[in-house]
Amino acid sequence: MAQVSIEDVTKTYGAVKVIHQMNFNIDDGEFVVLVGPSGCGKSTLLRMIAGLEEISGGAIRIGEKIINDVAPMDRDIAMVFQNYALYPHMTVAENMGFSLRLRGVPKSKKEAQVRRAAEMLGLVNYLDRYPRNLSGGQRQRVAMGRAIVRDPQVFLFDEPLSNLDAKLRVQMRTEIKELHQRMKTTTVYVTHDQIEAMTMADKIVVLRDGVIEQIGSPLDLYDNPANQFVASFIGSPAMNFIRGEIVPGPVPVFVAESGWRMEVSNITAAQRQVLLGVRPEHLEFVPEDEEGALPAEIVVIEPTGSETMVAMRAAGMEILASFRERHLLRPGEKVGLRPAADRTHIFDAESGQRLQLNA
Repeated sequence: MAQVSIEDVTKTYGAVKVIHQMNFNIDDGEFVVLVGPSGCGKSTLLRMIAGLEEISGGAIRIGEKIINDVAPMDRDIAMVFQNYALYPHMTVAENMGFSLRLRGVPKSKKEAQVRRAAEMLGLVNYLDRYPRNLSGGQRQRVAMGRAIVRDPQVFLFDEPLSNLDAKLRVQMRTEIKELHQRMKTTTVYVTHDQIEAMTMADKIVVLRDGVIEQIGSPLDLYDNPANQFVASFIGSPAMNFIRGEIVPGPVPVFVAESGWRMEVSNITAAQRQVLLGVRPEHLEFVPEDEEGALPAEIVVIEPTGSETMVAMRAAGMEILASFRERHLLRPGEKVGLRPAADRTHIFDAESGQRLQLNA
């Protein structure tokens, strides 16, 4: 195991810069997820750590060693790819033990390491099968087993679950996290799925257009997003945003473009255009005529069993709310909404930066 350090790392393709002077550390034994929309640079960064892409500037360290010019096979990392990358003519055991064979590991030791990994991954009964005889989840386990037998300093995962169906993805998320808790190997995991990031990571690095937007624990990013992009990207369903302005005073007031008003706290700002952000679960129904209620009209009701999603029009915006309670609602019905005042967020409308720091 080892710390991974990204120091002023840049990547350019011709005149196009895709990674802009990134700096962050991945601690020894930490599970870090790189997350962001397609094209944000997360897979490029992972491939640079692996040595599959050259870096254009800066340095990457594993432990104390700068690995910029170290060949991929000498970096002591193991990578699990999106498409499994298994040899179709080899059995599960042969696929898992292939890297050990290349190293000249004695047969008895190789078989012992392969069996140990197979036991960890529930593959003992499949060692003599070929990839074509396995399900997608089993193939991904084989790819993970091939990485485990190498006993590397660092595991790299490049969107390993994107080819699996929804139910299997949930199962594999749990298995990968459990595996990490058991092995304690430093892990860098790339995904565009923020649910994967939230449920698996010790630390999340949110990327956009080759720039780090925020680094933190899953709940820190969820509760204290640094800007509108992080607030909208982390969380499912996404945060709602209502456009308006802050009117300063003894108690600052948010005034929506529709005229709806709400007192806000923990903010010191001159009058400016802002966005008020509130997550779907931080809205509640109140009588339509209650003082301070946000008037809304029901558009669509989506019961999911455990909760009910309600799409509404309010303050000239589309608003989504989620409720554990089962409300009797009809499309077209007029209701009142009240955001939880201590769970709202204020963002500058122009820069997107968060202005409000909740206690």
